[in-house]
Amino acid sequence: MSGVRGQSDVPDIHLRSLRTPFVVLGAGGMVGGAWAAELARRSIPHRALTRGVCDLTDRASVERVFAEDVGTLVNCAAWTDVDGAEKNEAGAFAVNEAGPGLLAERCREAGATLVHYSTDYVFGGSAADAQTYPRGYPEDAPTGPLNAYGRSKLAGERAVLASGCDALIVRTSWVYHHTGRNFVRTIAALAREREDLRVVADQHGRPTEASTLARVSMGLLAGGARGVVHAAGGGRCTWHELAQRVVDCLGLRTRVVPCASAEYPRPARRPAFSVLDTDRATRIVGDLPDWREEVARVVSSLGERATSA
Repeated sequence: MSGVRGQSDVPDIHLRSLRTPFVVLGAGGMVGGAWAAELARRSIPHRALTRGVCDLTDRASVERVFAEDVGTLVNCAAWTDVDGAEKNEAGAFAVNEAGPGLLAERCREAGATLVHYSTDYVFGGSAADAQTYPRGYPEDAPTGPLNAYGRSKLAGERAVLASGCDALIVRTSWVYHHTGRNFVRTIAALAREREDLRVVADQHGRPTEASTLARVSMGLLAGGARGVVHAAGGGRCTWHELAQRVVDCLGLRTRVVPCASAEYPRPARRPAFSVLDTDRATRIVGDLPDWREEVARVVSSLGERATSA
């Protein structure tokens, strides 16, 4: 496939070998909704299921999904409440480990392919790691999650891999979209209401736009990628830099003040460094769009005035 710079598109000819129909779980979320939209745009047979239709913690619910034909199952359903997982680790593991394990088992039995999403929070993000991996964590770097959410997602990866099913596990980071609850939309709303925003400036990662992630994932799948692959937006930044970009694209004068994570203690520890090395993905799908361009596009789609700051 040619480079995906700018729109991360996938030529239809590359999709003909994929197993259809697709079934998208978590279609009510950012990534699941983006997958459903992309499949619809390409007229690829699919079912888009929300949590109300398929609950990963309910075996009978999962079995009903497989009562109909499944060619490729895209699991975008997950427990994503990072702080909430500290209070209910068992609940997080039920959704993020046991659920994907069951899906993988059923995919193996059905001869279906599984696409599953994981997170940069499987890594510990120490200063030593930042020096060891200046380009970001490669897929085979030692993991060491700092919080229950990260532990549950890592356990889910392992359950999928242990099943022996045909699987692509996409680790990604800092996902945002023009819909749903996410950092970019939150900052856009707050920036219109406040004169000053204080935002953490000591956590480093790669913002990833959901529609681009769906298309890149489709390209990875069509390109034969299997196992764990890192896919995230081009470039890296801090949460403070991301917030500043949103404000700049809005054309507002809101001050974005940097602060330390220690000033805002939260139940779950976050890694200071969770940059993912996406070299394997770019070898298959080409360069991923720069996060600055993607943020400008999303802010513009929110109906605001985007600038080329």
